[in-house]
Amino acid sequence: MQLRSPWQVSIHVWHALFMRETTARISGDRFGWTWLLVEPIAHLIILISVRQLMGRLNLTSGAEFIPWLIIGIMAFLLFRNAMNRSMNAIAANRGLFAYRQVHPFDTVLIRAVLEGVLKSIVLVLMVLGASFLGHDILPHDAIMVGWVWLNIWLLGLGFGLLFAVAITLVQELAKIIGMITFPLYFLSAVILPVQLTPHYIREYLLYNPVLHGVEALRLAFFEHYRTVDGISLLYLQFWTASILLLSLMLHIRLKTRLMAQ
Repeated sequence: MQLRSPWQVSIHVWHALFMRETTARISGDRFGWTWLLVEPIAHLIILISVRQLMGRLNLTSGAEFIPWLIIGIMAFLLFRNAMNRSMNAIAANRGLFAYRQVHPFDTVLIRAVLEGVLKSIVLVLMVLGASFLGHDILPHDAIMVGWVWLNIWLLGLGFGLLFAVAITLVQELAKIIGMITFPLYFLSAVILPVQLTPHYIREYLLYNPVLHGVEALRLAFFEHYRTVDGISLLYLQFWTASILLLSLMLHIRLKTRLMAQ
């Protein structure tokens, strides 16, 4: 019998978990894959309707409103879904820890990977669909779009890893985390441009790394888009690296407790 290296074992475990999670997403509910496209479209329709009630105002500088809104919604959904779905992965896959090759980190990682793959497919479909309808949404800098998209996903993964530890050890924290993260939808410039906020509020909004990710993605998509001073991809990367490092340290330190809970 040929012995497998640790990397080969990990790759086989990740492949099996990915297929398991994919199957669960398809057959887990009645809508299945349909909801993946319906969710961002529903967000888009609701927010465009709100804009119509406000009047046809030019709220964005250097970008059409609908493409601007699509990119913001998709960026936020990537972060939110990668975080929310991955932080529940340990409890949902507890039975698999009977196999010594499977670790809590693996289950969280694969859920986040699946969300990243699915949201990337939906982003491409949304961009192509909006472009077909005549909107100027094709990316100005495709390489930068991919890099920012990856960083937003890694930020969601980092928080997913961190919160997975928290709610596995203290289950009641899941409700508190949900309450804390809900306002991010309104604080990340998804709905209204950050340019419209007063300066004394904006300086606090800029502490939010998700805001930097959303705006950096729009800057990569739209050549003439202008955002506020202070938007920094480096700030997003600092948060991403810090959260990932902290989360990985916790998973290594508390692995036994996470598997025994």
